[in-house]
Amino acid sequence: MEKQQICILGSTGSIGTQALDVIAQHGDRYEVYALTGNSRWQQLAQQARRFSPAAVVIADDTYYNNLREALADLPDIKVYAGSKALDEIVEAAPIDMVLTAMVGYAGLSPTIHAIRARKKICLANKETLVVAGELICSLAQQHRVPILPVDSEHSAIFQSLVGEGDNEVEKLLLTCSGGPFRNFSQQQLKTVTAADALRHPTWQMGAKITIDSATLMNKGFEVIEARWLFGVPAEKIQVLVHPQSIVHSAVQFCDGSVKAQLGVPDMRLPIQYAFSFPERLHLDGDRLDLFRAHDLEFIEPDMQKFRCLQMAYESLRQGGNMPCIVNAANEVANEAFRKGLCSFTEIADSIEKTMLKATFSATADYDTYVASDAEARRVAAELLHLDNNIKQ
Repeated sequence: MEKQQICILGSTGSIGTQALDVIAQHGDRYEVYALTGNSRWQQLAQQARRFSPAAVVIADDTYYNNLREALADLPDIKVYAGSKALDEIVEAAPIDMVLTAMVGYAGLSPTIHAIRARKKICLANKETLVVAGELICSLAQQHRVPILPVDSEHSAIFQSLVGEGDNEVEKLLLTCSGGPFRNFSQQQLKTVTAADALRHPTWQMGAKITIDSATLMNKGFEVIEARWLFGVPAEKIQVLVHPQSIVHSAVQFCDGSVKAQLGVPDMRLPIQYAFSFPERLHLDGDRLDLFRAHDLEFIEPDMQKFRCLQMAYESLRQGGNMPCIVNAANEVANEAFRKGLCSFTEIADSIEKTMLKATFSATADYDTYVASDAEARRVAAELLHLDNNIKQ
């Protein structure tokens, strides 16, 4: 069997490192062609030594010399740097699939380049569809490129839809743990810290997505992502707080039947399923013990307390560039909270005000998204009284 060549955008993050574990388990099927990271050049160098890719890219070019010197004794591994290099590496002819595991808006441009190069997309960067869902889906259709979901919730929905053909979907049921502050009062939320928010009850994830999970903005983004992945309008997508994180999501059909995907909280499973679809391969790890999986809870989310989820729904209702505006404002506020520059409740406040102040466009193309992202970041930073503490 000829090995599938994989490019991992964001190999030093949580999804990227787990993807490498999957590849290591199935070395007879998969091979790493390229690895990319933002600034963790030491970790990227270690990964390159282990997996011997043809190329590595460090997005922050200030670390280029460090990475090049660290790999100087391995001349077969080409070292590149910068955002342009990210766009170019995904177009390399040998690559069969691209795992988009970068965090935030930065994943949009290389994903577009990968689609235009007709690479299979394993999508873990939800912001790509949040910011430019209509554009991405149009390009994927134009270039006949499959987009396989890697988020555990969207993978669960995808797995539940396999074999259903054109059967009518009545509702998508997106589950979420509720985060560490599910039972906090509004008053308590005003004083929580980033350290509190980063203690997620069930999942091990990167800092940005963990904060988004605490505000429920992550779930709001997943609603938008589901709308584009599965062609289901927002009113047919329901969020369920499920603290045990065993039911990863479900689909309700027109006959009332509900199909769900269950499993332990392990992102390697949806990563591997995206790589191997339609095959299922063996995966080392824990198995779900249904004798212990009792007392499963499903609770309606409190959208007054967690307003980010409501704002995500509203941005989807408005359409155009509004989801892009929300994403940009959230990236600024999320980072500000992690740096102790704003409170937890100010995250939602600043996003809501940015939605009102930034320029709305009912129709949008790539240039519109770029301009909207820049404007919304500037507005959000001004609202939070930030200077140069937040990257623009």
